[in-house]
Amino acid sequence: MKCPYCACEDSKVIDSRPTDDSERIRRRRECSKCQKRFTTYEIIETVPLMVIKKDKSRESFDRQKLFNSLRRACDKRAVSVDDLENVVNGIEQALQNSMEREIPTDTIGELAMEQLRLLDEVSYVRFASVYREFRDLNSFMDELAKLLQEKK
Repeated sequence: MKCPYCACEDSKVIDSRPTDDSERIRRRRECSKCQKRFTTYEIIETVPLMVIKKDKSRESFDRQKLFNSLRRACDKRAVSVDDLENVVNGIEQALQNSMEREIPTDTIGELAMEQLRLLDEVSYVRFASVYREFRDLNSFMDELAKLLQEKK
């Protein structure tokens, strides 16, 4: 870390602590050349995720959009907002951990369905019916049959 006073690139950390919001680390440093002290902050660098839509266009990942679609699927079901937040956080974390910067909507949809299946089966079927764009009753019944088979 370059000293703001003398531009020396050698300094040592003399104190470290999280900020009040625990989003950053505050570090007190001392320059090894001029002995002046200065403060730096360390934050997690996040690279924005891009979503590749079905029409091949791209847009930034929007966690609120994902939350809203899950909330619609869970409408009038016994699923709490906290449960939905946890699902969205888990999906976002999985996407960040994948190290891919461009994520197809298919991947996001599959992760959402996987989580909804564990959370509430009716919400899962609702989400799947929109996401998989069932064209007729047979394709819908096939999905229900798969769900019932997994339960056995």
